[in-house]
Amino acid sequence: MTYKENSEKYIENYGLSIGDTIKINKEDITYTGILLDRPEDADDGYLVIKLSSGYNIGVAIDDTTAELVEKGDKPKIGYDSEDIPTDPDKQNISVISTGGTVSSVIDYRTGAVHPKFTASDLVKANPELLDYANYNVKALYNILSEDMKPEYWVKAAEEIANDISEGADGVVIAHGTDTMHYTSAALSFMLKTPVPIIITGAQRSSDRPSSDANINLIDSVIAAKSDIAEVCVCMHGSLNDRYTYLHKGTKVRKMHTSRRDTFRSINAQPIAKIENKKVSILNDYDYTKRGANELDVNTSIEEKVGLIKSFPGISNDYIEYHIDKGYKGLVIEGTGLGHVPNELIDSFKRAQDENIPVVMTSQCLYGRVNMNVYSTGRNIIDAGVISGRDMTPETTYVKLCWALGQSDNYDEVKKIMQTNIAGEFSEKSSIRDFLN
Repeated sequence: MTYKENSEKYIENYGLSIGDTIKINKEDITYTGILLDRPEDADDGYLVIKLSSGYNIGVAIDDTTAELVEKGDKPKIGYDSEDIPTDPDKQNISVISTGGTVSSVIDYRTGAVHPKFTASDLVKANPELLDYANYNVKALYNILSEDMKPEYWVKAAEEIANDISEGADGVVIAHGTDTMHYTSAALSFMLKTPVPIIITGAQRSSDRPSSDANINLIDSVIAAKSDIAEVCVCMHGSLNDRYTYLHKGTKVRKMHTSRRDTFRSINAQPIAKIENKKVSILNDYDYTKRGANELDVNTSIEEKVGLIKSFPGISNDYIEYHIDKGYKGLVIEGTGLGHVPNELIDSFKRAQDENIPVVMTSQCLYGRVNMNVYSTGRNIIDAGVISGRDMTPETTYVKLCWALGQSDNYDEVKKIMQTNIAGEFSEKSSIRDFLN
């Protein structure tokens, strides 16, 4: 225990231990929660408790009384990797760690978060996972997600395919949240899967009392056992620990820097809600069923694709630079319905002449690109720019990387970009999809 001096004496005086459910009375306010340990450099005079909402608070012990509500156990690492038990009656889930906050711990000396846990550590640190399945665990990478590269998507897809071929009933991937939606889109295009592939992460590291990692991991395993044979992202659906959502891998996006419910489906609804360890399909979602597809892997991609954001004052130098540097494709984040300054149109014509596809998306995120409404948009169409429909810029970028891996012919790439491969665009827009 890292409580010191006054707080340590306080805990001993009331006969409390880390893991106990306690009640702290302070004037006319009562706090009830689980007594948590603290970092070694924490200030004296405070207790930290985890509330039923899943959040933790610090309570100054001055002028308070405490009482024990229920004895508990200090969390322990449950198993060594070679001792993880198996049950022939349970499904076999592959857990692959790539790093990120869900696989990270706090360095209490610096206060920084860094990747440390392996996939095996995740199971050992969350032994209740063993109630749900058997696990084959491995660490593919140990990086924060800002260091993710397209070549890593390829290796991940191949590793997932190997596990499915060897009998995995579902796959869970631990991933950093910042680029999770890029990876989920990439795997959606690269893999046709007969079993669920669930990507999850955490906004707060696994060793923090307020971490969302535990709930996200458990619900991801539950999703991996379901009949939803798609690439999905499983993350908190609310600020507390009540439920998580399953988002289609090509329609999801991180929308807040720190909230635990940061992931939202864009121009779509989540596929399912997981609450009380049960998967509920939302809005009669037409998802791919377990076993409906044979495993198919297509990891050919072109990494030299640019993603350019339009802004007031942007010049055609941005487009010309990428053409001159040998980029094979460009995605433009236009304004509104898919607009850019007229100055860029001649550069788009040059790109088409040099067999470089340019795809238009919108910075608005919600809604769909429609370049037929205004004259500028029609000029952009005439310059050969392809509509990204209602795809997010990130999914469009990933899809163009994949499409160029299938062909270097402009017309063929255009055809691929306008074909719904993995549910990446909707045929019709719905008002309910806006800020759902």
